[in-house]
Amino acid sequence: MKTLDIQLITVGLENGEQGVFIGTPLIFEHTDMDNSQVENIWFSNVQELPDDLTLKQLMELVQQQLCACGATVQ
Repeated sequence: MKTLDIQLITVGLENGEQGVFIGTPLIFEHTDMDNSQVENIWFSNVQELPDDLTLKQLMELVQQQLCACGATVQ
């Protein structure tokens, strides 16, 4: 079976609410944590997705979003 690398990021707000974000991995075992300071954060619009969306289709949408963000940052 083919696997996909995904990473969940949980963000907790001061008011107690939490959000979980799914995407391609940002942190790896070999990541240099001393040289990995956050420079920018982007939030996409909230999108309605079909409830029968597969994980592969979701990850393709995530990749498209990342490519769009990268294209506007240069």
